[in-house]
Amino acid sequence: MRAELRDAVVAAVAVAVTGVLLGLLWVWLAPRVPLISDDKAVFLKDTEGEEAIGADGTFILLALGFGVVCAAVVFLLRKRGGIPLVVGLAAGALLGSWLAMELGEWLGPTDDVVAAARAAGKGVVFDAPLKLNAQGALLAWPLAAMGTHLGLTALFAPRDPEPWPPTDL
Repeated sequence: MRAELRDAVVAAVAVAVTGVLLGLLWVWLAPRVPLISDDKAVFLKDTEGEEAIGADGTFILLALGFGVVCAAVVFLLRKRGGIPLVVGLAAGALLGSWLAMELGEWLGPTDDVVAAARAAGKGVVFDAPLKLNAQGALLAWPLAAMGTHLGLTALFAPRDPEPWPPTDL
């Protein structure tokens, strides 16, 4: 049991640390929401733009990919797995998602929209803060990791030996 718990903690920490990479990729790949100011208020440059939902979608797609890859790596390294390892994988993925969100919002455009509007000037386009509006997107990574790990376990994990002689006679 001690070895299983150690493997679970190592998996959770390793998966959570990869959240930094997810956050950096999100900042790099997410579309920017253009804003414009008229010295009295700040408006969306394109009121029908889909950049805000595109940022959430980018996070979700990246998190799904991270979930599949992390689950495959954990499965390949520890095929016998066990419940603590799977719980560690899920906890690390959830923590990694949160870390990626926080890092992306911190590294993205400034949260102070008023100061950014003043710095840009009247009629000049500037970027809105990067924000994950769909908080349920934080579950994409753990759900993808759990589904992938379950599928790999069902297909490729060692099987328990069949009892011999058959006991159903």
